[in-house]
Amino acid sequence: MKGSIITGAVFGFLAVALGAFGAHALKEVLDDYGAGIWDTAVQYQMFHAAGIVLVGILMHPRLIGDTSPLKWSFLTMSIGILFFSGSLYILAVSGIGILGAITPIGGVLFLTGWVLLIIGIAKSRIY
Repeated sequence: MKGSIITGAVFGFLAVALGAFGAHALKEVLDDYGAGIWDTAVQYQMFHAAGIVLVGILMHPRLIGDTSPLKWSFLTMSIGILFFSGSLYILAVSGIGILGAITPIGGVLFLTGWVLLIIGIAKSRIY
């Protein structure tokens, strides 16, 4: 629970830092296409960082009986950030097109994380 909240907060912090880095330090490095890719990576990282914080809060034992779907939601969203946003960050600065094949894996992990959150809440004591 606490680890999920901390992880989400770290991912959120990094999203803000990487967003600023992209806007300032990479301003002269990235073309419009690369800047758009960078911005997409930052945006999805922040969305899912907030989702991870939410999952961590919802893992409180008094709210949720079986926390396993939420634990898996946390893991899939976290790994999704690494695959989705990570591959886009590298693609934006390197131009290595093959990384575009990794990005959808992260997207599927994101979707899986949200479905697991739905399952976890549906099975919960929350009414």
